[in-house]
Amino acid sequence: MEPGGIRVHGESGQAVLLLPGGAESCDGFFPGLVEGLVADPGSRVIVHDRPGTGTASDDGTLADAASHLSALLDSLDCGPVVVVGQSLGGAVAVLLARDHPEKVAGLVLLDPTPINDPRTCAGLERAIGALGKVSAVPLLRQVFPRVLNAAVVRSARRQELRPDCEAAFVRMGNADLPMLARAVRGITVLAKEVQDAVLPRLPAVVVTADRKPGTAMRRSHERFAAAFGGRIECWPGATHSVHLDHPEKTLATVRELVGRVA
Repeated sequence: MEPGGIRVHGESGQAVLLLPGGAESCDGFFPGLVEGLVADPGSRVIVHDRPGTGTASDDGTLADAASHLSALLDSLDCGPVVVVGQSLGGAVAVLLARDHPEKVAGLVLLDPTPINDPRTCAGLERAIGALGKVSAVPLLRQVFPRVLNAAVVRSARRQELRPDCEAAFVRMGNADLPMLARAVRGITVLAKEVQDAVLPRLPAVVVTADRKPGTAMRRSHERFAAAFGGRIECWPGATHSVHLDHPEKTLATVRELVGRVA
């Protein structure tokens, strides 16, 4: 265990930084990915909860995330890294690549939050902010999480997920909604500053959920892939939690990109 609650799995090889979605803890968020990458191709995998998320004791904001991670990589002396980010973690990965391209060897973005789309981000920030407020109301504080968790459990069973992936999915259903609201605060302003034209050219794979072509999320992901000079993939049946409903494909995709940059 490194200072600050950082864990680096593996002794050598290309470093991989994992960025979970929402305000979730990184530990256990990507089932099988840490072990799989350490075993083959022998990567070092960085597991860390940035300030304001997961088990971190320090407060933090989305606007500060890239600078925090850049300093973290300097302290570990293991860059440049391949960054794997899901949902909001994907948006943080984009910000890190934009602001500190020398620290990033490649990107795997798993249905990333569309931080190049201010309109969608504004709706997301409003919706999650409202959920955070509702979940903090005394009369609803006990009932709301139970209702949400029951819905998540039913959804997990319908998807017939791998047991470790189902457990991770259910844990996500117990999200700290006020923390999540704080984690996305300011994303609308940041989205107005993210210009596809200034994103660096990097080895990149953008995995988009199996939505209809032409949706705002799909267009955002296509722009990310084009801006980084990478490719976009859409796996049949993939949901927003693509790392849980397609864990083997996720591992294979990260391995392939690590092999390209190592």
